[in-house]
Amino acid sequence: MAAPWIVGFFTLTLGPMLASVYFSLTDYSVLQPPRFVGLDNFRVMFFEDPRYFTVLYNTMYYTVLHVPLSMILALTVAILLNQGLPGENVLRTIYYMPSVVSGVAVSMLWLWLFDPNLGLVNVVLGWVGIQGPVWLMDPNWSKPALVLMSMWGIGGQMVIFLAGLQGVPQEMYEAAMVDGASWWHKIRFVTVPLITPTIFFNLIMGVIGSFQVFTSAYVMTNGGPVNSTLFYVLYLYESAFRYFEMGYACALAWVLFFIIMAFTLVQFYTSGKWVYYEMPASRARAA
Repeated sequence: MAAPWIVGFFTLTLGPMLASVYFSLTDYSVLQPPRFVGLDNFRVMFFEDPRYFTVLYNTMYYTVLHVPLSMILALTVAILLNQGLPGENVLRTIYYMPSVVSGVAVSMLWLWLFDPNLGLVNVVLGWVGIQGPVWLMDPNWSKPALVLMSMWGIGGQMVIFLAGLQGVPQEMYEAAMVDGASWWHKIRFVTVPLITPTIFFNLIMGVIGSFQVFTSAYVMTNGGPVNSTLFYVLYLYESAFRYFEMGYACALAWVLFFIIMAFTLVQFYTSGKWVYYEMPASRARAA
């Protein structure tokens, strides 16, 4: 029964991973056989490639802004849509729908929204007397624009937060009301502590996803202007399929893997200080 899975794992997962390790140690342009160069690709990456740290900075910038903003917005919407108000199911569907739309289609839509002359964003800003920037054509505003655009896809996080919120016992809210807790106190001292496992899950997935941002930058800016939106995976793609530096692209991929793994391990290591897991009743009695 497990044979198809084993064959698929070795041919589609483990095999390409091992091949990637080998190619990361070679000079491989596809058109010529790979030539073994040892760790030279990694040396070039860290000491001779001026664009590598620009790429790393752009990706970190995006991650630092996107992850907390998207989580706060998704949690806020989830809390508002968990109050038992009429029409909540329709609103939940409306908020979730954008997250299933094709990334290319969304990028094309936001290209129009960010148009400095005709785009809806600057038109709305003009209504309140604010002169909007040129967004994607300005190196100072291109990354914030893509972060703002990424809020479009909070529906997935919102659904996960909703599942976490519905697992919070109502008795906890009733006890807090007896103690005179306000709405904010119930959110701060009941809701947030009890959904920390959900927050932790969304945090890990958000960080991993942010480090792999690609489609929006590829479709909307192609890394510009002045490399301001040249993110890590886009640079990896360009190295492989534009410059045909497959060996260097494989080295980039493995460094990205270790960066993501390091961030994930740090999150797991620190989670013991702020993530609350409800203890089963049997274990609680034993304790």
